[in-house]
Amino acid sequence: MGEVIEELAAGLPGGAVITDAAVAEAYSADMAGFSAAGTPLAVVLARTAEEVQHVLRTASAHDVPVVPQGARTGLSGGANAVDGCIVLSLAKMDRILEIDPVERIAVVEPGVVNAVLSRAVAEQGLYYPPDPSSWEQCTIGGNIGTGAGGLCCVKYGVTAEYVLGLDVVLADGRLLTTGRRTAKGVAGLDLTRLFVGSEGTLGVVVKAVLALRPAPPQQLAMVAEFPSAAAAGAAVCAIMERGHVPSLLELMDGTTVRAVNAMAKMGLPESTEALLLAAFDTPDAAADLAAVGELCTAAGATEVVPAEDAAESEMLLQARRLSLTALEKVSTAMMIDDVCVPRGRLAAMLEGVAAIAAKHDLTIGVCAHAGDGNTHPVVCFDRHDDDETRRARESFDEIMALGLELGGTITGEHGVGLLKREWLAREVGPVGMDLQRGIKAVFDPKGLLNPGKVF
Repeated sequence: MGEVIEELAAGLPGGAVITDAAVAEAYSADMAGFSAAGTPLAVVLARTAEEVQHVLRTASAHDVPVVPQGARTGLSGGANAVDGCIVLSLAKMDRILEIDPVERIAVVEPGVVNAVLSRAVAEQGLYYPPDPSSWEQCTIGGNIGTGAGGLCCVKYGVTAEYVLGLDVVLADGRLLTTGRRTAKGVAGLDLTRLFVGSEGTLGVVVKAVLALRPAPPQQLAMVAEFPSAAAAGAAVCAIMERGHVPSLLELMDGTTVRAVNAMAKMGLPESTEALLLAAFDTPDAAADLAAVGELCTAAGATEVVPAEDAAESEMLLQARRLSLTALEKVSTAMMIDDVCVPRGRLAAMLEGVAAIAAKHDLTIGVCAHAGDGNTHPVVCFDRHDDDETRRARESFDEIMALGLELGGTITGEHGVGLLKREWLAREVGPVGMDLQRGIKAVFDPKGLLNPGKVF
């Protein structure tokens, strides 16, 4: 493979190609558990679309697989290296090329960090809504690749709804431009939407045109405590049925609440079995919160605490933001699931996860984007205990099966990657898989782009 390295280096700046094994290993995997990672031939730190084209032309000529990467904050193994591949890091392609307040768009490179973009557009009175929990680290390219979501999805939707157009380098090195910069556009097939959520299996995104919104008012939040998941689920259904549009509607089960208490000493009642957090960014947020508070009380909430101002709202939301960090401290390892169910089955999902935890004698906490039914069961286990690790894996699979039984989907925002390949096949069926593999073959006939992922 020396010839491949030489060809790569010949068309790239000095230092762009990394072959040192120890350094390359640092690029071999994302944050998913139970996902194998191979040993890359080389890592390329690309800075321009032309450099990406050179990498893919070289790889195609020598039939070398390419694994695109961003910040590697993914949770499904989608950015994991395969043996002998070129890891193509886009993290250094981090320029915000344009912010247009008239057209309400931003044009960015894939390595732009989500939070950096959000702050830059806020300075111009604009808003980029998708906000994954890792928004301080994750990149726009990775968000596009996985179809990322976040806390605001209940009102504003996921990444796919904000991607207007893309520049994509195909497997053979050709540059494809899709989509538009205009507010409307229906010319031809929607190739832009096809790339969103494709996890680097169809092409490598090198530029994105993103839709922006006017900045909303500062949100106000409230918290409601419930004695059971069923009561909290009933409150969520009532809120949505009555037509309320919260900017945030999040849920933490009792296991998660107690983990946060243990870590942060927040004084949350230990008897709480479900904590529901709601927020509104409407002109009269206090009135909206009061109406939602009444619905929570009617559903069985033992206490409802609305915030008085933005600062108090942030204090209330801090518990939710600490959820994963707190659960991480429960044991030596954790697996974060991502199952989305209909809102009406949210309580059944939480109750089912609790039963699975009891069956396998494991701690499994659940935090959820309750407003859109996207649950994140977090399986805590001792990575040094083989039997407990086995039980963790079995519980993960049972949670996936439960989600499908309840009419849900195996992933709402984390993607398929390596971790959920077999479950994708179960969800979409043989005809769906045949069509998806056929589309993959059109864009990547040699199967070199992120092989072994998704399909």
